Amino acid sequence: MFKSVVFSMLENSRAASVAMFVMLLVIAASATPVRALDVDVSEYTLDNGMKVIVIPDHRAPVVTHMVWVRVGSADEELGKSGIAHYLEHLLFKGTKRLKPGEFSKIIRLNGGEDNAFTSYDFTAYFERIATDRLELVMDLGADRFANTTFNDRDVKTELEVVKEERRSRTENNPAALLREQLNAASYTAHTYGRPVIGWMSEVETLTAADAEAFYRKYYTPSNAALVVVGDVDPEKVHELAVKYYGKLKKTAPTPERARTQEPTPIAAKRVEMSDPRTASPSIARKYLVPGVNQAPPGVSEALDLLGQVLGGGSSSYLYTELVTRQKIASQVSSWHNGDTLDGGELSISIAPAPGVDVKVAEEALDAALHKLFKEGVPEDRVERARKQLISSNVYAIDSQFRLAYIFGAAFAIGRSVEHTKQWSNRIKQVTAEQVTEAARTYLKLRNSATGVLVPAPSKAASATSN
Repeated sequence: MFKSVVFSMLENSRAASVAMFVMLLVIAASATPVRALDVDVSEYTLDNGMKVIVIPDHRAPVVTHMVWVRVGSADEELGKSGIAHYLEHLLFKGTKRLKPGEFSKIIRLNGGEDNAFTSYDFTAYFERIATDRLELVMDLGADRFANTTFNDRDVKTELEVVKEERRSRTENNPAALLREQLNAASYTAHTYGRPVIGWMSEVETLTAADAEAFYRKYYTPSNAALVVVGDVDPEKVHELAVKYYGKLKKTAPTPERARTQEPTPIAAKRVEMSDPRTASPSIARKYLVPGVNQAPPGVSEALDLLGQVLGGGSSSYLYTELVTRQKIASQVSSWHNGDTLDGGELSISIAPAPGVDVKVAEEALDAALHKLFKEGVPEDRVERARKQLISSNVYAIDSQFRLAYIFGAAFAIGRSVEHTKQWSNRIKQVTAEQVTEAARTYLKLRNSATGVLVPAPSKAASATSN
């Protein structure tokens, strides 16, 4: 669900393309309406294997069109980190019909906006535009999905764009560098340990041939879904989906997502960084927990609630303990991300109060957690967290993008529409005892990696003092 999404993980890109309509192909597909967050959801599968999900929203004459591909950075081959994100950029560089930049230009000329993002388990492309332009967007989107070209000059130019993106977003940001190093330290074997944007040493070696091979393997209709949310008639969307996406041919067998699974952790891990660009210290901790596809019934939902109980706002347990009562920290937050193809994570972030040593703050965190393990999670905290999570999920219907994201991301990790719409009901059934058991079972130091970032004297200051 959208509740656990952290958008800072997602890598945005630019866009390009044009419009020419094609012949209608009649392809049989069944549509089954279901309910989710008080909205109607229709889903069906085209003959070529592409999934279609439609959610009507008639509050404004606009529509959000998204294409989701079941491939992300965790699917990349060894030595090719960053290729999924790089390819996302290249899908805006033109097709057999369109010149580089035309896709986005046409969308903007028609009053719309477009972009894309890559994460560990998926890549997605989206456009938001007036409803009467939906057919135009479908034509452009289908063309891009099947007919992207890989011009050597454009490929090399875009690689420089990606490298600069990595420099500006990660290498010039100490907090981002810490997150990257902490993530790499957290995983012994699984490819979730590599950055979505890739390691610079590998990104700079990527080629047009690498990108095209990745494209041919993963961008096949049976590995993708079309999600349409907005002021639409589902039957008309079905007609257009058949006309444009239904004509796409399978370019490869549906890829098997075979990944090396993370072994059971046996030791806590630690990353310590100092950087003169950092104004104040911070602590980040990540616990590896089961993802929604691996967790026993009820455990993923218990972890959702645990993440909210611990650091979901100023009334949360850790905030109350460390900020309000002890005044050890100036800020505390936590969140659970279990909506993944493989393992999930529960993360905690702390900003020590001014003048408080990071060691003191970390010891206070451990003491607060041990207190919770011993005493158990109170029922009133679980109930408060439950209401907060369910409310935030209900608010999702206010955003077409969020609705499209919820169901598109669920598709990408192999969860059904039915499973997605039942999340609130499952959350309502979780007890305080289950949340306590989840805390005691999974928040063990051996399951964790802790990152500490502290200020460091600048080179100029060090030279002066010497």
